[in-house]
Amino acid sequence: MYHKLINWLESVTQSCMYVRFLGAECPGCGTQRAILELLKGNFIGSVTIYPPIITNLLLVLLLVVHLVFKLNHGARFIKNLFILNVIVMVLNYIYNLLTL
Repeated sequence: MYHKLINWLESVTQSCMYVRFLGAECPGCGTQRAILELLKGNFIGSVTIYPPIITNLLLVLLLVVHLVFKLNHGARFIKNLFILNVIVMVLNYIYNLLTL
């Protein structure tokens, strides 16, 4: 059943409109493929495809934990992790543009 889910997810992935119209990847390109690799258990492959997946997942995890447990300084941690996430995404985007 798990393999059927992964096969279905692979069949319904969307192509990036940014790539289709501008010919270059957007800052989020690779997220779908990275998540699929994570679901397959390939952590290294996932990070290779889209390095910001680490900070994205940490941010989502921290958001859920904060919503459930009402962390004392959760909002500050979320804000700082969001800033780090944006920095990692922008650096990855610049790297991808320079290595076309």
